[in-house]
Amino acid sequence: MKHTYPYPVTGLILAFTALFFSCERDLNELDPATYPTTAEVFIDAFSGDMGYAAFGGSDVRAFDVDTDVKYKGTSSMRIAVPDYDDPAGAYAGGVYFSNTGRDLSGYNVLTFWAKASRPASIDLIGFGNDLGENKYQAAIAGVEVNTNWKKYYIPIPDPSKLKAERGLLFFSEGPENGTGYTFWIDEARFEKLGTIAHARSGILDGADVTQNAETGNTFTIQGYAVANLPNGVDQRVETAPSYFDFASSDTGVAGVSASGVVNILDAGTAVITATLAGVESEGSLTIVSSGAPVLPQVAAPPPTVPADKVISVFSNVYDNVPVDFFNGYWQFSTAQVFDVQINGDDVKRYTQLNFVGIQFTAPTIDASTMTHFHIDIWTPDPVGPSTVFKVLLVDIGADGAFGGGDDSSHEITINSSMLATGSWISLDLPLASFTGLSSRTRLAQIVLSGGLPNLFVDNIFFYREESATEPAVAAPAPTLPQANVISLFSEVYNNVPVDTWRTPWSSAAFEDVFIAGNAAKKYSALDFVGIETIVSQIDATNMTHFHIDAWSADFNFFGVKLVDFGADGAFGGGDDVEHQVNFEMPAQGQWISYDIPLSEFTGLTTRKHISQFILVGKPTGANTVYVDNLYFHN
Repeated sequence: MKHTYPYPVTGLILAFTALFFSCERDLNELDPATYPTTAEVFIDAFSGDMGYAAFGGSDVRAFDVDTDVKYKGTSSMRIAVPDYDDPAGAYAGGVYFSNTGRDLSGYNVLTFWAKASRPASIDLIGFGNDLGENKYQAAIAGVEVNTNWKKYYIPIPDPSKLKAERGLLFFSEGPENGTGYTFWIDEARFEKLGTIAHARSGILDGADVTQNAETGNTFTIQGYAVANLPNGVDQRVETAPSYFDFASSDTGVAGVSASGVVNILDAGTAVITATLAGVESEGSLTIVSSGAPVLPQVAAPPPTVPADKVISVFSNVYDNVPVDFFNGYWQFSTAQVFDVQINGDDVKRYTQLNFVGIQFTAPTIDASTMTHFHIDIWTPDPVGPSTVFKVLLVDIGADGAFGGGDDSSHEITINSSMLATGSWISLDLPLASFTGLSSRTRLAQIVLSGGLPNLFVDNIFFYREESATEPAVAAPAPTLPQANVISLFSEVYNNVPVDTWRTPWSSAAFEDVFIAGNAAKKYSALDFVGIETIVSQIDATNMTHFHIDAWSADFNFFGVKLVDFGADGAFGGGDDVEHQVNFEMPAQGQWISYDIPLSEFTGLTTRKHISQFILVGKPTGANTVYVDNLYFHN
C-alpha cells in the first residue's frame, strides 16, 4: 500500500541533522508538523490535495462529477449503483482522501446534502477511511435518501484525534432488490456547530457482556457514538475502536490494546471498560478465563479419498475451495473460532458454540456428482444420552442469491451413540440423506450446531464414493395381479405393444440387457429418451399410478413425462396434453421403485390416448440409467 507523506523523509532527516550540529538546539523545542485545516471536501470541485480510490470489487466507474444535477453551485458528486450481477462490479464504493492529511480537530461534524433517483437506504457513508489503517473511521449506516435534497450530519466522535486525517469521505452501497440506482452528494464539508449536543458513547451495543474465555483467545471490541443533531434527532455513528480509551481491571488476566483488541493472558476475571473524549462509555466486557485450554493430543486421521474425487472446504490433505468465512458471527450466535495446530495439522477450534456458519459463495460448490459429506470432530465436553451434533447444508438455488425464493436446506442430527469425549470422530454423511436439498449445484453454507460448545473441526469436504456401475441384482418383481395392470415392460406381466424404446429424436444410447438373468432396458449418455406406443395407444383412464423401476450409479435427477395425443389420436392435433414429474437427488447405486400417482401429472388432463413416455436424466448426457417394470396400475 502506498502512503504519501507531507514532506520527503530524507529531506527531514538532513534538516534535523543540520539544526543539531549548527546550533545544538533542543529538539523538544521544535514545533510539531502542522496540517491544513481545510474544511471543504466537495463544493463545486475537489481541493488540490484530494484523490479518489474505488474499493476492491466495486464498479470503478460508479463515481463521476455531475454538472446537471446539484444542490447548489455548478456541480455535485454522482454515484451510480450497479445492478445485481453487473460484470463491472458488485456494488458502488470508494474513498475521497487527502494526499497531505488535514487537521480536523477544530470541527465536530461532517455535513453534506444528498438525494437519489428513487427512495433508498445507503449502506454506509462516513469518514476516516484512509486506505490504510482506518484508525479513526466513523460512519452512519442505513442512510435514508429520496428524490428531495436533504442535509445529513456525521458527528465526529472525538475531534481531538483528527490532527492528520487523510480519509475525508467514503461510501458503500449495493443494489436494492437486485437493481441499481443513482444518488448525489453535494456541499460536503466539515463544520463546527454549536447545535451538535448531548454526546454519549458505548461499546458492545451498550450492554454489559460476560465472555467465557481461555488463555490465548482474542476479542475485538466495537463501539459507537451518539449525538443530538440540529433537527433534534439522535444520530448513531459506528465508531472505530481507536477513538476510545480502554481499561482492564486486571491486566494479568486480560490486556486491551488501543485498537480494542482484548488478549486473554491467564486464568481469572477481568472487566474491560472504555471512555470516549474523557466520558465513560456505556457497556462493558467481563472476561472469565479458565486458563489454558484442553487440546487434542493427536491430529485427526488424514483422509485417504483420492483428490480427484473430493471437493474440499478445509483440509491440509487437499486443495481447498475459497471460503468466505468459517464464522459469520451471525445474530444470536455465540461461537468463537480460532486457528490452531495439532501436531502440525491445521484445525479449526470453536468455543461457546451454539451454532456457526461456514460460507462459500465465490464460487458456490457444485456437489451434484458427490455422494457424501465428511467432517472430523473432537470435543473435550462430556457426551450424555441427550447430546447431539447437527450438520445443515444450504443451497442458494439457480438465482445464486440468498433469499431468492429457490433456496433449499436440510439438517442431519447425529445422536450421542456416534459421539465421544476426547476422541476424533469421522462422520461420513450420505448426501442422499439431505432430502430437503432440492439441488446440490450451488451449495453455499455449512451450519454446525448442537450440544458441543467446545469443538475442534478438521477435514471438511464433499467426496464421491465409487460404486458399482451396473446393478448386481434385478429390480424387485411386481406383485400386483395382472387384472390391475397395463404393462409396457415387465417379465411378470403380459405387455402391450411398444413401437420403439428409443425414438429418433432421443438424446441417449439404448441397449437391451440382462441383470441377474432378468431383462432390463439400459440408457447411457442420457439427456432424454422417448418411448412410444402410438400404434396401440394406452387408455389409462381407470388407472391410478404409473410405476417404473430405475437404477443408476451417477444420476442426480430423474424425470418422467407422459404425453396423451388427445381424441384425434395424433401428435400436434391441438388437443395433446402432457406433464413431467421430476425427482431431485435420487439415491444412487440401488433400484428405486417409483409409484407415481397419476394425479401428480397435473397437466395430463386426459389419459385415454397415452402415446409417449419420456425419461430425462442429469447430469445431462453423462449418466446411465437402467429401467424395468414400466406399467400402469390401479
